[in-house]
Amino acid sequence: MAAISPQAFLHQTRGSELVRLFDLLPDVNFFIKDRAGRFMALNRCGWEYCGVQREKDAIGKTDLDFFPRRRAAEYRKDDEAVMRSGKAIVNRVESAPEAEGSPRLVMTSKLPLRNAQGDIIGIAGISRRLDQVRSRASGEARFAKVIEQMHREPETALRSAEMARMCGLSQSQFDRSFRTVFGTSARQYLLKVRIEAACRKLAETEDTVAALAVELGFFDHAHFTRCFRGLMGMTPAAYRAQMRRPRPAKRP
Repeated sequence: MAAISPQAFLHQTRGSELVRLFDLLPDVNFFIKDRAGRFMALNRCGWEYCGVQREKDAIGKTDLDFFPRRRAAEYRKDDEAVMRSGKAIVNRVESAPEAEGSPRLVMTSKLPLRNAQGDIIGIAGISRRLDQVRSRASGEARFAKVIEQMHREPETALRSAEMARMCGLSQSQFDRSFRTVFGTSARQYLLKVRIEAACRKLAETEDTVAALAVELGFFDHAHFTRCFRGLMGMTPAAYRAQMRRPRPAKRP
């Protein structure tokens, strides 16, 4: 058999078969979108995330059809940035595409898709819930101790130099490598973990907002409220009220 170039080989493959490969990774949400943001392909985890029963129920639709408007706008902004720059987004920690106020965080990567002529025709991406990747630290074992410490004791404000020592790196190496792996600084990562913990406590306990601010390592009530609103789009009090509001009964 004559030798064939990798490009020609991949051109002959059926894209749907490659997508099915991601079904073997049940905790990975995989998706492909065209330039207009319409879903062209999803794995099982991807279309279940959209809340539909079959992949074809999501094909041709956009994030706006499934997710809160503010979140959908953020995802679209990232998609457009990737297509405009031709550069990938790698391991960005962000709010999950669920109901507004969801405490879940996901780690997302996106890259541009090109046709045979080299034109960008869309994007492909994967995302995983943060609680499913943190123990493996996205394949970077050197960060495992720091990540586990953040999730175990989010109220503890580790200094950059201390985290670097835990990873066996210089402070500059740690700061640079952490941002490369997680798409954000260690400080911002910890902030998101604290807000994630705050969401759980607001929903499950009667602790006051002021008490939670101190418990989770914020300077004061105002600092906590400002950070919470920045990530969740609402105040802690509004989030608690939303989570405790009776949900309408589903129609039979």
